[in-house]
Parts: sequence; C-alpha cells; structure tokens
Amino acid sequence: MHVLILYCHPEPHSFNAALKDVAIEVLENEGHTVEVADLYAENFDPVERPGHFTTRADAEVFSALTEQRHHFESNTLPGKIQHEIDRLWRADLVILQFPLWWHAQPAMLKGWFDRVFVYGGLYSGSRRFDRGPLRGRRALCSVTTGAPAATFSRFGRSADITTLMWPIHCSLYYVGFEVLAPQLTYGVQGGGLSYQAEASFRCQLEADKTRWARRLTQLETEAPLPFSGWADWDEDGVLRETHPLRWRP
Repeated sequence: MHVLILYCHPEPHSFNAALKDVAIEVLENEGHTVEVADLYAENFDPVERPGHFTTRADAEVFSALTEQRHHFESNTLPGKIQHEIDRLWRADLVILQFPLWWHAQPAMLKGWFDRVFVYGGLYSGSRRFDRGPLRGRRALCSVTTGAPAATFSRFGRSADITTLMWPIHCSLYYVGFEVLAPQLTYGVQGGGLSYQAEASFRCQLEADKTRWARRLTQLETEAPLPFSGWADWDEDGVLRETHPLRWRP
C-alpha cells in the first residue's frame, strides 16, 4: 500500500508524534510506502476565504462551494490544495493522527476538511457516500484523549466516544472512504491533568505504542465500519422501513 499519514499536532515531541513515528517505522518495515502531511510544520492555512481565489466565479458574493467547484473544473485551485488532493489520489490508506480537542478534531484538521474536500471534485450531489470519488481507499483515525477510557463510555462524563467520532467518520465516508475502526489512545496527559502515577503512565504509553504497532501489521485484513448507502435510503434520504437496522430493539 501507499499510506498517507495526515498528522495534526503542534508539538513535535508529543505522544501523537510518537504514534506517527511508530506508524512510519512499522508500515515501511511491512513493505509499504509512507507519505506524511504534517499540517503544523507545513503551515497549512485551515480557513477557507475569498483571498484564496485569485479569480472568482462570482465577484460579488463569496460562496465557498461555488468557487471550489469553479476552480476545480478550471484546474485553478490554490496550489497547496491541489497538492493535498494529489496526496489523497496517491494513497491507498489515509491515517489521520490527531488529539481530541473540545470533543472533535483540532481546528487545523477541520479546516483541512473544509478546504481539501472541494465541492465538485471530492464530492457532489450525486457523487458522495458509497458513490464518492475516493471509494476503494480506506481511512483510519488514530486519536488521543486526555481523559481515561471509562469517561468516554456510553454514560461517561466525557461523552460516548462513538458519538464523538461519528461526524469525522461520516465526513470521510461522505467522500467515499471505507472507514476503519478508530485507534483510540486514552488518558494521555496534558494541561497539568494527571490520572495516574508517573511510572504507571509511562508504562501505559509504551503499551499503547506496542498495541498500535501490532494493529498496523494487520490493517490489510480489517473490515471497514458498516455504513448505509444510496440503495438503503428512500427518496427523502431516510433509511428504508425494510432495512435490517430498522429491526433493532
């Protein structure tokens, strides 16, 4: 495989950086090629705005979707955005490595979604979900949290991690990715918070790196998360009454 690691953390000595380095080492040892998009190091601008488009489809009113589609179709997207899209086309697997901040991905990564998943190119009204342009490629989120695993359970104080990950997974599926189950690393300290003794914490981090390394050797055989598709929805975009998911208690 050719793997793109989309890495989003401002500190090069962070645990996120360590997990990124583990992935590079293991994947290359397995015979895969690896490319890293380090959003902070590359100074990626996450804010979509009129100034990114030197010519405009509509000079009077700025619509991000209108401009993205126009510039994609005319092959005049900003160079950095075209570069990021080219990285996606090359990849068989995209690993998104990031910390959970305020119950979501960092703003830098959210802005990457806003600008790189261009309308008319990476999706359109008829080319999304299981008809998305990136179908056949896979994506995996490797995510660190500050709080322990128990707090991200269904009734935990940090909110159900499955619910928190849904918007990110849905966006990846929206452009066609097959989405693998996330790699979740809980309880990585930050901001002065501490949930366990230092020695125990260091042992946990090493165990987390080993767990990640082991999984990386098995990715090619993993089944993606199940999503419904166009054939499953009625004309209003609602899951059909006959769909098996409707039968769950």
